Amino acid sequence: MPFRTRVRTRASFFMLKNQFAKIGFVVLFGLLFVSLSLNLILYAQGREYYLELNRTRLDPLGLASYPTLTLPRTTFAEKHRVLFFGDSRAAAWTIPTEAAELTLFNRGIGSQTSAQAVGRFSSHVLPLQPDIIVIQIGINDLKTIPLFPEQKATIIANCKANISRLVELSVQSGAQVILTTIFPLGRLPVERRPFWSEDVEIAIEDVNQFITTLESDHVKVFDTVKVLANANGITDSQYSQDFLHLNAEGYNALNRELVPLLQP
Repeated sequence: MPFRTRVRTRASFFMLKNQFAKIGFVVLFGLLFVSLSLNLILYAQGREYYLELNRTRLDPLGLASYPTLTLPRTTFAEKHRVLFFGDSRAAAWTIPTEAAELTLFNRGIGSQTSAQAVGRFSSHVLPLQPDIIVIQIGINDLKTIPLFPEQKATIIANCKANISRLVELSVQSGAQVILTTIFPLGRLPVERRPFWSEDVEIAIEDVNQFITTLESDHVKVFDTVKVLANANGITDSQYSQDFLHLNAEGYNALNRELVPLLQP
């Protein structure tokens, strides 16, 4: 091989080697960036759950979330009082603008289970003396099934019993009840897949069927699934904020069906 050819070949080899080295550096940097980003996300989520756990230990029922408030009845004409009660899905329920003739309150608390809702009912509901109580609760019970699969039957049974107890307490208070079915889930994100199970969707359907049996003269069942779910049975993307929660458009869609039920 001529000398010049050998020189060009060697130069080409080193150029190719440098290009591979640059590509390898970029790939390595990209992998490090992705790894760092995932670790930051996991840290943020872990910190959120850690804070939530310790807040719950300090105040198991969330009684400090709302001030003590008593609104006694007077002899003067007053608007009907409507109270939204339950978990974060209830807490995020936007006030229907079409219900100006009603006095609306919200006593939802994020991450609460049905047992916690029962425990705080006398403190957060009774003092307000609502005429109508809108209840949305249950998802925080059922989403624990993948973590405690051996307790699935107990979790579902307790959820049903607590919802039934909330209805009973509401009716005993003299209020009309609008009991909503548990909202359908959104699209399952990648980070939840290792800690999720189809048993949750099955349990939601089971509890929702139970909820329909609680309808009576004093209890109206509001089927949110018919409003929110798409053909695949999950919350339609136009209504979904994330896997568990609705956006404003989702609540607007619910309110269009809810407002006629709120009329005195």
